[in-house]
Amino acid sequence: MTENVVIALSCGTDNPNRSTRALFMAMVAHKEGKNATVFLLDEAVYLAKEGLIANIRAATGDSADDHMTYLQAHGIPVLVCRPCADSRGISEADLIEGSRMATAAELVHLVCDAAVISL
Repeated sequence: MTENVVIALSCGTDNPNRSTRALFMAMVAHKEGKNATVFLLDEAVYLAKEGLIANIRAATGDSADDHMTYLQAHGIPVLVCRPCADSRGISEADLIEGSRMATAAELVHLVCDAAVISL
C-alpha cells in the first residue's frame, strides 16, 4: 500500500462543499501519516489565489481557509495547474504561500505512485 495521497480538485468557489472537503481530506491524510499533495485544476485554481479562499465554507460550517492554513503550516504541496491558472488570469505572483504552478505531466507522475481522491 502506498503512503502517498493525491487530492485532485477541479471545483473552487463554484462548489464550496467539495472544495472544503478536498482540503479537509488532504489534512486528514497528513494527520494519518500519509504524504499528501493537493493538485488544483479548472475552477479550483482560484483557491490558491491570494485572498479568495477566506469566505469559502462547507454546509457543515467547515472553513476551506482553515484547512488550507493547516496545509500551509505543515508544508503540504499545493500544486496549481499552470494552463488552468493562465486561462483565468492567475499568475505565480498571485498564489498563496506554499503553492506553486505545475503541469499535467507532474500530476501524472504523482498519481502513478499514489492513492488518488478526485473531487
